[in-house]
Amino acid sequence: MDEPSGKQKPGVSLIPGVLLRGVLMGAADIVPGVSGGTMAFITGIYERLINAITAFDVTLIRCVFERRWDEAFRRTDAAFLATLLLGIAISVFTLARLITLLLETQPLVLWSFFFGLILASALVLLRHVSGWSAPAVVGLSLGVLFATGIGLSPAFALPVAPWSFFVAGFFAICAMILPGISGSFILVLLGMYPVVLEAIESLDFVSLALFATGAGSGLLVFSRLLSYLLSEHHSPTLATLTGFLFGSLLVVWPWKAPGSDTGATVPVSPHYYSTQFGDNQLLFCLALMLLGFLAVWLLESRWGGPER
Repeated sequence: MDEPSGKQKPGVSLIPGVLLRGVLMGAADIVPGVSGGTMAFITGIYERLINAITAFDVTLIRCVFERRWDEAFRRTDAAFLATLLLGIAISVFTLARLITLLLETQPLVLWSFFFGLILASALVLLRHVSGWSAPAVVGLSLGVLFATGIGLSPAFALPVAPWSFFVAGFFAICAMILPGISGSFILVLLGMYPVVLEAIESLDFVSLALFATGAGSGLLVFSRLLSYLLSEHHSPTLATLTGFLFGSLLVVWPWKAPGSDTGATVPVSPHYYSTQFGDNQLLFCLALMLLGFLAVWLLESRWGGPER
């Protein structure tokens, strides 16, 4: 039986908290190597987000055509989704230029901060894996290997065309909702990251609409698979997501050098970096790593359980 139309799900009334979660997700999604899905998980809304997305189905279409608006809003957790999307949009459109500037002028500092964020996030997810079993251990190992392979893959460039925005959106969104797999990094691998950022900064609404259409299509397809896995195989799935995070630490390691064979950048020691490229900013970078680490633990201690 349907709930009364006036009844809200937990946390919907706390709009500022949901909005802030969206801002955090948007900020994370802008940076290659950092996942908005990670922020959703450590702030306690990950499974609620997946459930809201999977509610977009045939039953919802029937509700819309029959003008059963209250039921449609309840099925999709509409207030929660709309507020979260607003926060993501605010973050993307206000921080895109700043993040681009920092990537160009202060890459070591920025990557150090996000390395601390992801390391702490991986440890947070590890705490949430219960009932360790052989499938969970295998999932953790495969997650590490998969994310490491992505991190060391050389980039290639899609041609800049309308269809490439759709393709980029489709694959990037699948990564964005996974903790540890960065949608922005997928865009880097596809050669579309600067192109999409330019579309955002110049307000190229046609290209952005194509990107959003691809993202929406990918989201509807992939979220159902993820929802099933979390429901039926929770511990192995969570362990795999944790492996993604640990493996993605290679992506955001601050000190990198061009690889000799693949053309991809590879992690190097701070000492090697200083001998080849100059100041490694070691102390400042370590301080930013610690700051990022503490920021995640603060978020997890505040929001790591059910929404508040």
